[in-house]
Amino acid sequence: MKLSSAEKLILMMLCDISEKLEVNGSSGIDAKFVRNAIGTDNAWGIEWEYSMLFHEDEEPTPPKVTEVVNYLDMWRFIERSFHQLSDPDKQRLAEEAGVFGVDPKFRGFDGNNEGEYMNIARFMIEDLNRFAEFAERDLNSHFPMVSTYRRMFGLFEPMRRKIGHHATMNSLGVDDLIQLLKRS
Repeated sequence: MKLSSAEKLILMMLCDISEKLEVNGSSGIDAKFVRNAIGTDNAWGIEWEYSMLFHEDEEPTPPKVTEVVNYLDMWRFIERSFHQLSDPDKQRLAEEAGVFGVDPKFRGFDGNNEGEYMNIARFMIEDLNRFAEFAERDLNSHFPMVSTYRRMFGLFEPMRRKIGHHATMNSLGVDDLIQLLKRS
């Protein structure tokens, strides 16, 4: 969703009115959420949260949002798969993938150079309540990560097609994790 400056101003003023009057209308629209989506330049999130109000022919999801969702999904699989490994497989992963194979965790994005990615991830996790396993984490890696995640996702995408989309039911094997985490 792209909003003009005038539309942003009007929506922010409507949020002010709604909050001041403590309007609890039947629409179920949360003024605080709308305010935060606009204020953090994540207006696309309004369509995600209130999809029943929008038609399919609305604007597509911004490419960086899709990219962040892909990385969060990939890390969901990596972390859950790691925890399902046997101790000997965890040892092998640490030996073959080095330091990145020891309790792998999503590190976030560089706050100085990848702020838009970090902002999207934070909004996705904190405001849209998606990828709850990453809540309460510092999403600032203090080191550029996007190029690493892109490389990893290029390897991960065929793996995901092979195992399916449900991280709770299917997991990556130790060989897959080694491939993903080696030199990450």
